[in-house]
Amino acid sequence: MAHYKTEQDDWLIVYLKYLLFVFNFFFWAGGVAVLAVGIWTLVEKNGYLGVLASSTFAASTYILLFAGALVMVTGFLGFGAVLREQKGCLSTYFCLFFVIFLVELVAGVLAHVYYQRLSDELKQHLNRTLTESYGQPGAAHITASVDRLQQDFKCCGSNSSADWQHSAYVLSREAEGRRVPDSCCKTVVARCGHRAHPSNIYKVEGGCLTKLEQFLADHLLLMGAVGIGVACLQICGMALTCCLNRRLQRHLY
Repeated sequence: MAHYKTEQDDWLIVYLKYLLFVFNFFFWAGGVAVLAVGIWTLVEKNGYLGVLASSTFAASTYILLFAGALVMVTGFLGFGAVLREQKGCLSTYFCLFFVIFLVELVAGVLAHVYYQRLSDELKQHLNRTLTESYGQPGAAHITASVDRLQQDFKCCGSNSSADWQHSAYVLSREAEGRRVPDSCCKTVVARCGHRAHPSNIYKVEGGCLTKLEQFLADHLLLMGAVGIGVACLQICGMALTCCLNRRLQRHLY
């Protein structure tokens, strides 16, 4: 009877090992996905961060990058822990699971808080940025961010092209008589901002506020969905790791 129970435990350990091994592969792939989303945000969408009042969006992205890298490292450790069947490795694997879960929890809370106040922040800050900071000395990064924003989203101004009428840039000598920045033009050429006609600038397409708000909201939802997916995998992984660790402990003693 004891021999039969030992064989049954052996089969259960083998089953748990293979199950954890397969799970760990998906967990590692999830880490790659998290890292890819974080890198994509920084490389492709970093140009918009200059027009945001707070650094919460950027902080969430960096935390996501850290979590993705930690997931990949933990995934490699998990493969070794499963193959070696060592209690110490499995315990370390479980602890890293828990740390990643906390990191993703922080990122999720930051993203949720920022999502709730996103609309108010943009309404209060974007128009002021365009009218007061664009084209001013020492604000080259803001100017570049606004230019890219208007070209990428095919928009002009915060709510409309009329927002530029009383901006510090348009009223300055540097504007050289432009009615809007050249980045408002459908085809950007030197001094094209002199002519504020719908055929020349993004006038009827509307302002950048609603388009940027929708873009950031969609991106926060994507970050949240990826984080939730990896968190669900983590819960399964922690449960499997605990089961395997307990079975190994019983098997050894």
